[in-house]
Amino acid sequence: MANPFAGEVVVTLEGVPHVAKLTLGTLAELEMTLGEDTLVDLVARFEAGRISSRDVLALLVAGLRGGGWQGRAEDLRTVEIGGGPVGAARAAAELLARAFALPGEA
Repeated sequence: MANPFAGEVVVTLEGVPHVAKLTLGTLAELEMTLGEDTLVDLVARFEAGRISSRDVLALLVAGLRGGGWQGRAEDLRTVEIGGGPVGAARAAAELLARAFALPGEA
């Protein structure tokens, strides 16, 4: 079970729930992967609705890796993600929102 107060989100892969969270290290990796210079730029990109399926995948990989998953983006290409594309996008948005939520705002 995920703890939203710790920034955690459940991402289900092939019917198996995984705890995901964005750590400072995975946020840095995400900036590099998505070509953003700062965290503010990264958040602004998502708030402006400039998000692609590649961005959703990158966010999920970063979050899953922050939760201890050892996979790579390539591993998610053929995996059934709980809720399909909409569920994946929702989980990605929750990861980003929870990473920057103040205590008690989860």
